[in-house]
Amino acid sequence: MAKMQYAFEDRIARITLDDGKMNVMNWDFFKELNDSLDQALTDKAAALIFTSRPGVFSAGLDLKLLMTQTLPEILKFQRVFADTMLRVYLFSIPTIAAYCGHSIAGGAILSYACDRFMAVDGPYKVQINEVANKMILPTWISLICRSSIPPRWWKEALLHAHMYTPREAYDKGIIDDLIDEGGDVLAAAKTYAQDLFRLDAKAYGATKKIMRQKEADYALEVFEKELLGWLL
Repeated sequence: MAKMQYAFEDRIARITLDDGKMNVMNWDFFKELNDSLDQALTDKAAALIFTSRPGVFSAGLDLKLLMTQTLPEILKFQRVFADTMLRVYLFSIPTIAAYCGHSIAGGAILSYACDRFMAVDGPYKVQINEVANKMILPTWISLICRSSIPPRWWKEALLHAHMYTPREAYDKGIIDDLIDEGGDVLAAAKTYAQDLFRLDAKAYGATKKIMRQKEADYALEVFEKELLGWLL
């Protein structure tokens, strides 16, 4: 794979984002991510860890691609983005984001879509920057972000596009676990994942669906209306 690598060991699936650059999200990224999610289900993984090479998790959508798209292409691409992130949000297997690096826009959304968010302390950025970049936050993005960001910080993090360091995000309850600078976040994620082995897989997936499916379905129902209302 060109955008990421998939591995499976000791009942834990791992998706490592690493395109050698900023791990931007484009057609290939979403194809490979969905293929990896399919493989995790095939392997009957008990947990799934998202990680990356040190320095960057993801800078979000491929802006160069966005600038070339026609309206129909925008609608199609943004729908694939939404479907993929919501698939992670609803994924029946426990998911953990665990990395050392920047997570901007789509990278932060992917992190928030996971059931646990672990990051290494350091000079990195965690930001939902859409409003600052002349883009709206549709219902589906708001749903994912608000599931991870405490209500007290919704305005600051989403409307005001505040940029956090991992330490600031941890202090505000946005990041669940902060690993000391230089620490092994992947080892910490594996330890956490192993504790989840005690959960019944069928019950976990069904309960997550009950908790989240209805709102996710609504977010997709209004997807095109919201996007067209902004673009036209």
